[in-house]
Amino acid sequence: MQTIYSMEKIIPLGEYIERGINALETNFSFLWRAIDDGISWTVSFMNDFFLAIPFVVFLLVVATVAYYAKSRGRLFSREGLKRGVGLTLFVVFGFFLIYGMGYWKEAVQTITLVLVSTAIALLLGIPFGILSAKSNIADAIVKPVLDFMQTMPAFVYLIPAIFFFSVGNTPGVIATVIFSVPPAVRLTNLGIRNVPGDVVEAGRAFGANEKQILYKIQLPLAMPTILAGINQVILLALSMVVIASMVGAKGLGSLVYQGIQQNDIAKGFESGLGIVILAIVLDRITQAVANKK
Repeated sequence: MQTIYSMEKIIPLGEYIERGINALETNFSFLWRAIDDGISWTVSFMNDFFLAIPFVVFLLVVATVAYYAKSRGRLFSREGLKRGVGLTLFVVFGFFLIYGMGYWKEAVQTITLVLVSTAIALLLGIPFGILSAKSNIADAIVKPVLDFMQTMPAFVYLIPAIFFFSVGNTPGVIATVIFSVPPAVRLTNLGIRNVPGDVVEAGRAFGANEKQILYKIQLPLAMPTILAGINQVILLALSMVVIASMVGAKGLGSLVYQGIQQNDIAKGFESGLGIVILAIVLDRITQAVANKK
């Protein structure tokens, strides 16, 4: 005879968290509406703006930026051509492939989602990274929070996001920001802490105050590491587009999700390939800018 054992819940932690989220939703509903309106308007405006640009013009702009970043400003030198041509050709081929498959609108929606999420993540992450670099106490507090944010399954973030913002682009952006902000904090902190101490002391010896040391010495010297953090934020935001589509976010991720639901291999593969192309383009451009710095 098989005996089934069941354990009684001693610590109903989830219930306490649910009560807290209910209280936040009730008492700060005006704040969530304002955030929802702001993010929805920004995403909608950027989508309309990018889609109003002819595809060829958009392609030329991105290809030019890619070539300039990869060639490190040496536009017409032999070394610049050698460095920049490969990425430029990949941008042209990749974007034409997305356009030819009929997914350009969804690609633009994905780019918008990533750009908005990245901007919010950087606006939050870089100041906290500076604070962590300047204060060991703040660093000790922030690190466990970042560990929690990075190890918690991304699907869990969708639950409160839906609760506060219903469905649409806003909960997708919020979940993406939470998932992608830790690298911005960590690498900003690391970059500032790795600035040589003798350089900082030299700045103080010449009469620089703490604000001048931060903006004119530490941040410029830490910029390659900070740009590496921006690169990681962008890639993590792109990795969230499929998950964000589950709460109504638009773009290539929604097509991948539809392919899964409908068992449509063609749609899933083509839209997934579009995400890969965008990821490679954004990764190579930001890496090139970081290397140039």
